[in-house]
Amino acid sequence: MPEKVCDNCGSGDAVVHLTQIVNNEMTTCDLCERCAAEKGLEATPEMGNFPLTDFLAQMGDDTSLGGSAGSDEACAFCGLTFGDFRKIGRLGCPQCYETFGGHLNGLLRRLHGGTQHVGKVYLPPDPSASQMEKRLETLKRRLARAVDSEDFERAAAIRDEIRTLEPAR
Repeated sequence: MPEKVCDNCGSGDAVVHLTQIVNNEMTTCDLCERCAAEKGLEATPEMGNFPLTDFLAQMGDDTSLGGSAGSDEACAFCGLTFGDFRKIGRLGCPQCYETFGGHLNGLLRRLHGGTQHVGKVYLPPDPSASQMEKRLETLKRRLARAVDSEDFERAAAIRDEIRTLEPAR
């Protein structure tokens, strides 16, 4: 397999793959160490391979992962232990969030600034009736808040979303 050549100078071996998005246009280029340094980038390919737990350990206090006290605790659904999570940095299934919830709160607080999800909610293509009911309840609460705050544009968008979901029930 041939070595990649630097897209900037054309002479050095490319060691950095740079992707930039400017004004909604994506550009990519491969750079040698010298050209990457000129752009203020370091050629450290191994940085992306650290598991989450190693990243947190580098940040300093690793107590956000609950120390070694919960390493024998295991998820009843998939069997992943907390020690395994600490090693690989990934949970095994959705039930792991409940099983290890006490240990994950500190981690989530450090990474995201909180432990409550406030973003978009993923709905599978064919949600069950209980999931649909929860989604409708959430939308109705959001609608009430939008009306209370007199944000009528947002309220209208939420109302329309509720209308699209209600006939499907």
